[in-house]
Amino acid sequence: MTAITLVLGDLTRQEVDAVVNAANHTILGGGGVDGAIHRAAGPKLLEACRRVRKTTFREGLPTGEAVATIAGDLPAQWVIHTVGPTWAKTIDKSGLLASCHTRSLAVADEVGARTVAFPAISTGAYHWPLDDAARIALASVREASTEVEEVRFVLRDERAYDVFAAELERQGL
Repeated sequence: MTAITLVLGDLTRQEVDAVVNAANHTILGGGGVDGAIHRAAGPKLLEACRRVRKTTFREGLPTGEAVATIAGDLPAQWVIHTVGPTWAKTIDKSGLLASCHTRSLAVADEVGARTVAFPAISTGAYHWPLDDAARIALASVREASTEVEEVRFVLRDERAYDVFAAELERQGL
């Protein structure tokens, strides 16, 4: 079974095999987590993302999908890019948010990553309610069939940490 841990801190400083990037469709950098990862990783990450765009995902990375690149100057080997859905009151996109986690773990398995650090996908600029995102993220990881030994959710502030911790306890993890 995959161990799930929570950390209050900076995703770009995690010493893990793979860091998950809450990317936009271009995977070429942006704001929030995506921008922070690109800034910390340096130009080699952007170069790797451009190669992915020229070959595998010419039209951009679809929502809920994931792809790995080198990690550049990060203390990880890989960056796994995934595009979370934008929250909408009238449309259930929870399956796409779950897919971000399960596809990221599948890609982690493909590259041999055993430790993976996730942000709270879609809870920033994409406005997903934090409590619902925590529920979906933790359940998705718990139910995933993966060789990953540790999934670390790296939360940027105490509120996010507390919400994930409460959900972790509620799910009995």
